[in-house]
Amino acid sequence: MIYLDHAATTPLHPRAREAMLPFLGGEFGNPSGLYAVGRAAQAAVDDARQLVAGCLGARPSEVIFTSGGTESINTALLGMAYAMRRAGAGNHVITTAIEHHAGLHVAQHLEELGFDLTYIGVDASGRIRLEEVEAALRPETVLASVMLANNEVGTLQPVAEIAALLRAYAQARHHRVLLHTDAVQAPGWLPLDVNALGVDALSLSAHKFGGPKGSGVLFLRRATPFRPLLHGGGQEMQKRAGTENVAGIAGTAVALEAASTGIAERAARVRALRELLRDGIIATTPGAQPNGCQVNCLPNNLNIAFDDVESDVLVSGLDAAGVAASSGSACSNSTWEPSHVLMAMGVPIRRAVGSVRFSLGESTTREEIEAVVALIPAEVERARAASLVAGRLAG
Repeated sequence: MIYLDHAATTPLHPRAREAMLPFLGGEFGNPSGLYAVGRAAQAAVDDARQLVAGCLGARPSEVIFTSGGTESINTALLGMAYAMRRAGAGNHVITTAIEHHAGLHVAQHLEELGFDLTYIGVDASGRIRLEEVEAALRPETVLASVMLANNEVGTLQPVAEIAALLRAYAQARHHRVLLHTDAVQAPGWLPLDVNALGVDALSLSAHKFGGPKGSGVLFLRRATPFRPLLHGGGQEMQKRAGTENVAGIAGTAVALEAASTGIAERAARVRALRELLRDGIIATTPGAQPNGCQVNCLPNNLNIAFDDVESDVLVSGLDAAGVAASSGSACSNSTWEPSHVLMAMGVPIRRAVGSVRFSLGESTTREEIEAVVALIPAEVERARAASLVAGRLAG
């Protein structure tokens, strides 16, 4: 199999697996236990927190371990919005039209709870404009949530510039607006420094960077207004109740450390492979064109639209040929609806429903890319000839 869906999930890093193994066997203690095996588990969690903090430029007390990116995003948005409204600061939240569903759906939930939401649009490259963020600010604005890198097309957003804008707004108006970013797709490809980004909260998912599924990270800056989403015990510094997933936490920390090392070299090598794939497909396959920004983007993410093709049919054909790719966000593959990201970018629906995401990884080779380029034209023709495609796309 040629695996080109690293944006959906990544193989477990060998070092992460090694770090997890003791806690899947003899070191099975509950970190809350006062006895030796419990203290050993707590020490492992503490060490992991220290390691993750170092990777992010944060304090250990600002690192919260969660069950994954979805929980981290939900916890950040709900926890900060609730706290700010409870303090009387307001009930207006700003986000973008191209967030992952973990962000969009919680934004819709906030609306149901009485919050006022503004959804910022994007240009044809998938990028928001700072002027629109500034224009959306109101005296009652309490939170903005803007993803760092889009999971479907890879476009990067100006998060640090938004943070600077919000700081200037706070100084001028004496009104603080919190900033969260979904950075799930960034580790391994972009340097992550919470102080350089200027964010109050940042969400990560371990399985996107060589860690285990079911484990995530939420950075929450010290003194940020916050109310817990999960209530129960006093774990995670009273911010996230529930017995810690010690094995997952240990693997997450080691995987993040590995992903944070050698970023420039990794990104340069994989970007060259991405461009080889893009240029090869466009040169050999009529009716193929890329979606999203091709410069200010993740080095491993390539979204290609194929005219007169239904993406699920093409992805199925590629799978049969031994290539794993995606028809969009892995969390929405059970529906045929076109990508909300591509629609927000103004991509015509006939192109949007024929778009495929290829996401490369550190293990991707030039030989694999050349093999994919060679088989794409025939697979596209087969997909175009499929009766399902003709039935859905005609008229």
